Amino acid sequence: MQITYTLDEIDQVAKELISFFKNKTILFYGPMGVGKTTLIKSIVKNLGSTDAVSSPTFSIVNEYIGADELPIYHFDFYRINDDSEVEQLGLDDYFDHSGWTFIEWPENINSFLPNHSHRANIESLNNVKRILTVS
Repeated sequence: MQITYTLDEIDQVAKELISFFKNKTILFYGPMGVGKTTLIKSIVKNLGSTDAVSSPTFSIVNEYIGADELPIYHFDFYRINDDSEVEQLGLDDYFDHSGWTFIEWPENINSFLPNHSHRANIESLNNVKRILTVS
């Protein structure tokens, strides 16, 4: 699936994605500043969470609660430098739950990624539009 969107359309895009995803682990790819966290914020909101969503760049993981009372995990692996840092996190515990998991910078933890996930690649078309390709 490919969607071209603007920031004004992000909530509609989030709703489409929630309906499209068959698995609840989503890997977000794209350059710094392309809008990965912004899209995740909208998805979390549309999952019924009232929590304040922010980038977990320094904490590595943020947890939110959705309308179904299940946890929503939001990871940012931008600052990960080697596998030993990832091993200490106990990712299997996060991946083995029935809630949603959103991962920014998954390319930094390739050997730890679950098989049951979707890829969401965001590209900047210009200063206003983004192209989202989801598989």
